[in-house]
Amino acid sequence: MARLRPTPVDPMPYAPKDAGRQGEARAMPPELGPDAIAVVRGSTFMYSSPTGDVPAGTIGGLVHQDTRLISRWELRLDGAPLLALRSAPMEPNLAQFVLANPALPGGLPADAVTTRRMRLIGDSLHERVELQSNQPGQVRLELRLAVESDFADLFEVKSEVRDRCPWIGRYAAPDGSELRFAYEHEGFAAETRVTADPPADRIEGTELVWEIELSPLEEWHVDLRVPLPPGEGTMNPVRADIADVFHGRAADPAQQWLAEGVRLHSDEPTLERVAERSLHDLVALRLEIEVCGEQVILPAAGAPWFLTVFGRDTLIAAYQALAGGSHLAKGALLALAGAQGKRCDDFTDEEPGKILHEVRRGELTRQGDKPYRPYYGTADATQLWLIVLSEYWRWSGDDEFVRSLRPQALAALDWIDRYGDRDGDGYVEYATRSPQGLGNQCWRDSPDGVRFADGRIPVLPLATSDVQGYTYDAKVRLAELAAGPLADPALAGRLRAEADDLYRRFNRDFWIEERGGYYAVALDGDKQRVDSMTSNLGHLLWSGIVPPDRAPRVVRQLFTPAMFSGWGIRTMSREDATYNPLGYHQGTVWPHDNAIAVLGLTRYGYRSEANRLSLALLDAAAEFDHRLPEALSGLFRDRTRFAVPYPTACSPQAWAATAPASLVRSMLGLDPVDGRLVVKPDIPPEIGGITVRRLLAFGRRWDIEARGRVGRVRPAAD
Repeated sequence: MARLRPTPVDPMPYAPKDAGRQGEARAMPPELGPDAIAVVRGSTFMYSSPTGDVPAGTIGGLVHQDTRLISRWELRLDGAPLLALRSAPMEPNLAQFVLANPALPGGLPADAVTTRRMRLIGDSLHERVELQSNQPGQVRLELRLAVESDFADLFEVKSEVRDRCPWIGRYAAPDGSELRFAYEHEGFAAETRVTADPPADRIEGTELVWEIELSPLEEWHVDLRVPLPPGEGTMNPVRADIADVFHGRAADPAQQWLAEGVRLHSDEPTLERVAERSLHDLVALRLEIEVCGEQVILPAAGAPWFLTVFGRDTLIAAYQALAGGSHLAKGALLALAGAQGKRCDDFTDEEPGKILHEVRRGELTRQGDKPYRPYYGTADATQLWLIVLSEYWRWSGDDEFVRSLRPQALAALDWIDRYGDRDGDGYVEYATRSPQGLGNQCWRDSPDGVRFADGRIPVLPLATSDVQGYTYDAKVRLAELAAGPLADPALAGRLRAEADDLYRRFNRDFWIEERGGYYAVALDGDKQRVDSMTSNLGHLLWSGIVPPDRAPRVVRQLFTPAMFSGWGIRTMSREDATYNPLGYHQGTVWPHDNAIAVLGLTRYGYRSEANRLSLALLDAAAEFDHRLPEALSGLFRDRTRFAVPYPTACSPQAWAATAPASLVRSMLGLDPVDGRLVVKPDIPPEIGGITVRRLLAFGRRWDIEARGRVGRVRPAAD
């Protein structure tokens, strides 16, 4: 009988960046190059070339709630494209493009006109185009903006966009003030409006044209706006003139949130800058969602392709962020509980009690062509939801909140035992039932993310090691909640016994004595150990499922040259057949994966190793303008001397943005214990002192000061 292998029909959604890298035959739309710039806020992004242009037929454009509202956005001066002098994001939702003209056919010399584009995402896309003449005499210019909207679903943007032209209407205002595109087909409708102030002198097709005369050093500008349709997305977007936002004169609600939150100071400027950048990225990725009449905030997974709610990504980001405040964790718990599975649905992989993998709102999903309404193909989000519920309670002491989620917690537990354990062997396995489902449903969820050491793809269903570790931790934690706020001692006793049994069986069935001793990445459908060596070892330390007498060997494996690149721990050992330093889960270094390992090392008392890994990650962040990307290459640090990026990493990404909080938590030895904060610092000399101000725990603010192995906690002065 043929056995299934974890290669889905469509490798979307999690890694559309890798479509084509994994053998798809269809041609992909052109990329925008390594210097492409994205501006991001909530569920909206604009992705363009360094000149600010979005050429037709590329992967760029303005995307809001999984629908591309702008597919072409090209600026021309006297018919010629402009050249980028320097372009950069100023904030996650704000970018500046400084441009110059080439020598123009009409006789205008190169660099005669300086052009600046400022781009902001707030309640609309707002772009200001400024021109200044550098010529001694009068200059006549034609400025032309070409605009198109294909209303592509996000899943089409990086593959093949269907032709929607028969259902798209176009309207140009006679006075040149507005260009509008409207789409309606089979019950799905969308609209794009582009307004111009001052109005264009004329509109030719879908191109806005201005005839401009400039005296020496004279400036001219036009404001372009694309209103964003209402719905879930950005929280309290700034509404002000773009120049005031650019120069910090406008009151941005997001900046107020930052000012009122936790602050970190250190003798090492890199740590401060990484922490500051992470906070700004989290603001950009915040989603506001209504759950049972209450507005909650939670992080989207990452930009530009994952600005939506994910189960695993959102929960791990929320867990890591708990050391800086509990509101993201609370929002994630409520939002995901509100969409908890209620029935069995093969197309979406939904099952009762299961926490979702991903939500999408584009046309293909709404019309039932894609299963993300939501899609439930994840084997670990349900356990992670229980872990975050426990951790939220430990940081907040909010008994009533835990009691309010008792039905959802018990439903999650029932899913683990009834549906997660597909064959009754006591392990949580996965195998998609959907023709468009994910083949791998652990965090290593690319089609070839789980392989044998010799490169073979294992047969389904798979029971991966990380999922068993999360299951063990979830049962231990839920037992604590059952003995505490849930007041169910019988449940607590049962869960402790089940956790003990899982601990014993896991350490019997997953342990491999060869190669110095390590845990298999999975058991396959034939109950064979999938023997590749992976970074999942760090997850097992974090979960506490590793016996103390085996921990030294696990830690030693993580820091061998085969696993440790100098920038971090690789997802796969260099000694395995399919190792690739640029393979998505086959040798890259993922900051969140490493941050989980840091917490695991700290849990088992390996503080110097945790510090070594933390310092490596901070050095990597400094290589990327103090922002940790989704992933970086696994190339040796001492060979390249600088960090090499993974070619299409998401940036910012929520669980990478929150990883620094885990590093700081580890250095401080920070833990909530029985309603009080405890610090047991071990801060490396390279960092010096760390001060944390206004940390929120147990309903009040705290200040922490630590240096070396000495630290103290006290109530904040406010």
